[in-house]
Amino acid sequence: MTVTWEGLGWERVAAGVGRVRLPGWDCTAGLVVGADAVLMIDAGSSLAEGELLRGQAWELTGRHVTHLALTHPHFDHVFGAAAFADTEVFGAAGVAAVLSFGTVEAQELRADAVRNGLEESAATAATAALVRPRHLVSGERTLDLGGGRQVLLANVGPGHTAHDLAVLVPGSPPTVFCGDLVEESGEPQAGPDAVPAHWPAALDRLLALGGEDARYVPGHGAVVDAAFLRAQRDALSGRFGVSP
Repeated sequence: MTVTWEGLGWERVAAGVGRVRLPGWDCTAGLVVGADAVLMIDAGSSLAEGELLRGQAWELTGRHVTHLALTHPHFDHVFGAAAFADTEVFGAAGVAAVLSFGTVEAQELRADAVRNGLEESAATAATAALVRPRHLVSGERTLDLGGGRQVLLANVGPGHTAHDLAVLVPGSPPTVFCGDLVEESGEPQAGPDAVPAHWPAALDRLLALGGEDARYVPGHGAVVDAAFLRAQRDALSGRFGVSP
């Protein structure tokens, strides 16, 4: 189907593939449309933002989101997930332990959200409604969205976190949703859950997935190319003292 992306502030990346840069933290959400299914990539920073994304997906496609891929367990990417009821949710292996209400990790997510400016009530509500992905990806997993559209989910971490999932959408050109393994609008953020020694290798895995001609969609910022990923990989290697 043909999707007109620009009316709601979305950006066309490739045929049937779009993304939006959400306000506040300039966080990316993505949408991939097949003949039978619709995949959302990341869910926004609050329950309200998740509801907004769900509604926009309906306006853009006339269909409900059927699949949700969470690229990594940080509040600005996962706190809206509960808005996507009856959706098959995917994440990297091990991420379910982080996204479990009542755990130390969940409380740290809440605290991080408040530190970064999310209203305390919104952070509390989202933490109480955390969604644990039902489908955990250890290596790679292919989703068939119908009409010949297949999407590859790849566990490419650790790096930005211990649980980094990338999404490859084959096409001309291919599209790779990178999560926060790649950032364009600022220096990549390495928090206490980052695994710096493995981050440059994760970028090599992204490059192997997409190849030279792919469009790489970062977790924050504008769409970039393979040369940008190589430069960011080299910068991270120098920053963390990792041999290339």
